[in-house]
Amino acid sequence: MTEAKKTATKAVKTTKKVASTKTTTKKVKEVVKISNATYATGKRKDSIARVYLTAGKGVITVNGIPVKEYFRRPTLQMIIDQPFGITKRDGSFDVQAIVSGGGLSGQAGALRHGISKALEKADPELRKVLKTAGFLTRDSRVVERKHFGHHKARRSTQFSKR
Repeated sequence: MTEAKKTATKAVKTTKKVASTKTTTKKVKEVVKISNATYATGKRKDSIARVYLTAGKGVITVNGIPVKEYFRRPTLQMIIDQPFGITKRDGSFDVQAIVSGGGLSGQAGALRHGISKALEKADPELRKVLKTAGFLTRDSRVVERKHFGHHKARRSTQFSKR
């Protein structure tokens, strides 16, 4: 082999290696680990919320996004703020939450459940107030499955007289 061919094959090999390293880069999921935080898990429908509660100024972030941007409807924001309002702890805790599954309504309910459980862990005296409001009880209502021979879960087939 001539020297020109050897250098050409070396150049091709190096470019192939560089190209293969570019395609193997993968996105790494963000892992939240907060020291001195109270952790709780809230659930509603198909949604699961992992809640980290720390002493702070009342900043709530959901999946790295401020709560006002993630939950744009005022009713969902009100649902999330209910545990703080009923226990008179407005602006005294920061919340970082990771929410997955379901829709926005289920996620807001799961977040409220998780915040309530974390507040109860942080201050056990709040249990009575949160329990009477019903925030510590997991709402177990889920969508009913579709049954065989029906259009939906309850909707039957159309009756034909003839």
